[in-house]
Amino acid sequence: MATTINTFRPIKSHPSPLPLIRHLSPFLCLETKSSSLLSSSLSFQRNGLWAGAQPKAPTGSFISFANKQSEPNNPTTQFEDPPSSQQCDPLCSVDETSSQEFEVTYQPKTDFLKALAIFGAAATGALAINHSWVAANQDVAMALLFGIGYAGIIFEESLAFNKSGVGLLMAVGLWVIRSIGAPSTDIAVTELSHASGEVSEIVFFLLGAMTIVEIVDAHQGFKLVTDNITTRKPRTLLWVVGFVTFFLSSVLDNLTSTIVMVSLLRKLVPPGDFRKLLGGVVVIAANSGGAWTPIGDVTTTMLWIHGQISTLQTIKDLFIPSVVSLAVPLTLLSFTSDVNGSGKNSSNVLASEQMAPRGQLVFSVGLGALIFVPVFKALTGLPPYMGMLLGLGVLWILTDAIHYGESERQRLKVPQALSRIDTQGILFFLGILLSVSSLEAAGILRELANYLDAHIPNIELIASAIGVVSAIIDNVPLVAATMGMYDLTSFTQDSEFWQLVAFCAGTGGSMLVIGSAAGVAFMGLEKVDFFWYLRKVSGFAFAGYAAGIASYIAMHNLHVSLPATVAQIPFLSGS
Repeated sequence: MATTINTFRPIKSHPSPLPLIRHLSPFLCLETKSSSLLSSSLSFQRNGLWAGAQPKAPTGSFISFANKQSEPNNPTTQFEDPPSSQQCDPLCSVDETSSQEFEVTYQPKTDFLKALAIFGAAATGALAINHSWVAANQDVAMALLFGIGYAGIIFEESLAFNKSGVGLLMAVGLWVIRSIGAPSTDIAVTELSHASGEVSEIVFFLLGAMTIVEIVDAHQGFKLVTDNITTRKPRTLLWVVGFVTFFLSSVLDNLTSTIVMVSLLRKLVPPGDFRKLLGGVVVIAANSGGAWTPIGDVTTTMLWIHGQISTLQTIKDLFIPSVVSLAVPLTLLSFTSDVNGSGKNSSNVLASEQMAPRGQLVFSVGLGALIFVPVFKALTGLPPYMGMLLGLGVLWILTDAIHYGESERQRLKVPQALSRIDTQGILFFLGILLSVSSLEAAGILRELANYLDAHIPNIELIASAIGVVSAIIDNVPLVAATMGMYDLTSFTQDSEFWQLVAFCAGTGGSMLVIGSAAGVAFMGLEKVDFFWYLRKVSGFAFAGYAAGIASYIAMHNLHVSLPATVAQIPFLSGS
């Protein structure tokens, strides 16, 4: 099929990220994933966040907002689809483009590691074929395969393997071993069917949420938020940026919030350490803001969908600790020389950009659809993903109606948005969650929970340790494993343990720049290296993390929460 290699051009105004941009962040679009990204204004490639663009192209997934903010205003072309010569057929791929990029940038320094990884996977597969050995040593075989697969995910950049593919192979391999080691194949099939039903709820929820955000993003609805930040005083800007990000992240995911706010900082603050420091604040605020609502972070969404936490109780009990986890770093940073010594008020003029027609309407409906999901669950008792699909359906019909007959604005409709969302990120979720569910079905996670209970009887320490580990390892598999280790008979809904897990897993990733989707995105957008973040931000993030845990424990012991009037919010009680 025809390719559009000649339409790609480098964007000089955007820095390239470190290779760690592809390590974590389930929501990050780590490689070009479908034909739609050939007509996208950006795509993640192996050695750069801003790998390619076209003059009048629609944007890709969540990361697109920053690129929109960076392009000069051109009202005559901003909302037009690219000419047909620049478009890619819906069935074509970007393999040729990716291959050329790979040939130019890749240096074969990791051949031995890749060969070793492939050999390990092949050896594990050979053992899996030996039914008698697997039947007798199921736990060992599953632990070995999970370890190899997870190592492949962690060292994705070095091995040049996409983590979504590794996750899917790992999931299938683990369930094959489970089917061999189970008392009967029928039992394994029943366990798989149950696990698939639970995992699909999360996948459908994320699919709907990502599409809604992409539609709002395509209409530049987030300008309604960013255009209202006008202060240029360093200390004031520090607090305003922090709390705007905090509340934005409570409705959107932390990655989207980071992209929106960092793109704003690029307009407000000249390049330098102060802008990087504000970006670090955005990372802390995005992770803190996502911890106190069930739709603010994928880990809280997982816990909410499976019944470990409820909407109102989570907001009441985690709002204050989340605020503390942001306010403490902001307070400490306010007295640093990096803030007080900047001494310069940044430019007073933002680049003007045109919002898509009816952009305010789409923003209002999209935001309302996200907020309505907990209300829908409380009203109907149906799973949250049904409420998210309802919101997507409403937005789909709305955009079809308001853009009817406008062929030049097809990218503003849902079908085009579906082609731009991070599909491989969703498949990564699918692989990880199915893998963890196989360990749960085999009883391995229960054995691990019993070991932790015997050696670390304090639930606060267990939850805090999960948060610390989430600074290094992606919090999604950590929380998924925790849900498999402890069920609702061990800790009831809204117990101290589950709330601490939600808080710690959400905010713990701020302690290292590679510990969250927000941090990895910031790393690429502002060309921040690991050790700069460690020196300048990690200490403040840890102080906020510890203060948030301390405030939660104090509130729990003193039975303090948000005012009781919050409990009267219509329809939210018990959701």
